[in-house]
Amino acid sequence: MSMDLRRPSRTYTIRQLCQEFDCTPRALRFYEDKGLLAPARQGLNRIYAPRDRARLALILRGKRVGLSLTEMRDILDLYELEDGVAQQNAESLRKFREKVVAMERQRADLDKAIAELHHAIAALEERLASRPDLLPQAADYDQMLRRRLDDADQG
Repeated sequence: MSMDLRRPSRTYTIRQLCQEFDCTPRALRFYEDKGLLAPARQGLNRIYAPRDRARLALILRGKRVGLSLTEMRDILDLYELEDGVAQQNAESLRKFREKVVAMERQRADLDKAIAELHHAIAALEERLASRPDLLPQAADYDQMLRRRLDDADQG
């Protein structure tokens, strides 16, 4: 007696994937238009297979770390090779290392820019020391900007 030990094929709706991955239906349709996802269709409904779910997870991870859609497609296409996972992992590793180097460069540039801004702020505050009536306005503006940034980060 032969038993089929394969896992039963689970499918997902666009709503389920959007909820699970905190993305929009528009984003999934965009990835489909770009050829990164290929859901089956039942009438007008998209039916996503486990393979689509795994690809979406990789796409979103790539997006979070700053990979382009072309880079993601290159990585995803390697899965189709006979040794798909090994080639895919090797290419991912190479691209991730490149991205780390680029991001570290960006971080160094940002750190320099922030230091320059702090220096300029200190110089401006020193110049305005003779006009204490103007300093509270600058402090109020700074607090308002920080609240806006905090709200944007949380939203």
